[in-house]
Amino acid sequence: MITLANVLAAQQTIRPHVWRTPLMPSTELSRAAGGDVYLKLECWQRTGSFKVRGALNRLASPSAEEAARGVVTASSGNHGLGLAYASQVLGLPPATVFVSENAPEAKVNRMEILGCRVHRAGADYDAAYELAQAYAQERGAVYVSAYEDPVVIAGQGSVGLEVMEDLPDADLLLVPAGGGGLIAGIAIVAKAINPAVRVMGVEPEASPSAYLSLRDGRPYETYAAEPTICDGLAGGFGRLPFELAGGLIDEVLVVPEAEVRWAVGWLLVHEHLVVEGAGAITVAPLLQGQLDVAGRRVVAVLSGGNIDAPLLQNILLEQIQL
Repeated sequence: MITLANVLAAQQTIRPHVWRTPLMPSTELSRAAGGDVYLKLECWQRTGSFKVRGALNRLASPSAEEAARGVVTASSGNHGLGLAYASQVLGLPPATVFVSENAPEAKVNRMEILGCRVHRAGADYDAAYELAQAYAQERGAVYVSAYEDPVVIAGQGSVGLEVMEDLPDADLLLVPAGGGGLIAGIAIVAKAINPAVRVMGVEPEASPSAYLSLRDGRPYETYAAEPTICDGLAGGFGRLPFELAGGLIDEVLVVPEAEVRWAVGWLLVHEHLVVEGAGAITVAPLLQGQLDVAGRRVVAVLSGGNIDAPLLQNILLEQIQL
């Protein structure tokens, strides 16, 4: 089990190396949605994503044996960035990260700048995961999961802790639902502090594994995602997040790809925020009128900002033409 106490301890552990990101009110989005909307700016976090929180908490006190063996993971980019940064600031050997062949260049480049050993291999995240597991077994390295690890989930839960500290009377939290580490950590914290708050996951239509997991009562641990700009949300929903927080997540919304792209462009034009698809997805239901939030206090977690420049340019050109 992960409790509020575990997340509080994680917050203290990682505090020297992360930023407490702002909870920014959005006047224009509030007007459009009909409620009081706030944006949790994890796109401004160190490494450009919330994932650094869990990575730091996991690597903060490795055993001497673990430190000597080194760490390896599979990542769509942001978890690998988090491990690379954590290894650097904690004085550990560089992390080894397997990414899929279509991983965003912006994320891969930043990992390499941080001294990470990057292996491009596999057509998707699941293929990269299998290769990373084989590497860990062959080399005796420690595999650090992005979401199948309670210490990592406790670190991600610090996002929810900050939200509830800043807005304890929040009515609804909109959280990206990928592998499940972030939404599980946030749900555990939010429900412990205010059982009445609703926690709603949001994921792309191209990869509805969290929606299917809650619907069918079992985790879809692998999922062959369709093409999506939400690379951080593509693939399966983890067994551990499902077991820890499946009963705490009130609903999962599924968003079409075109609406995700619109949300990315809208945030740049109207809020001057650079947000990747996996983070911008949480404002898509508000922009499209998919949710009735009249009179409610709503927090949309913008989980990351690491988007490739050419993709962002294409999205803006699409919206200008419209």
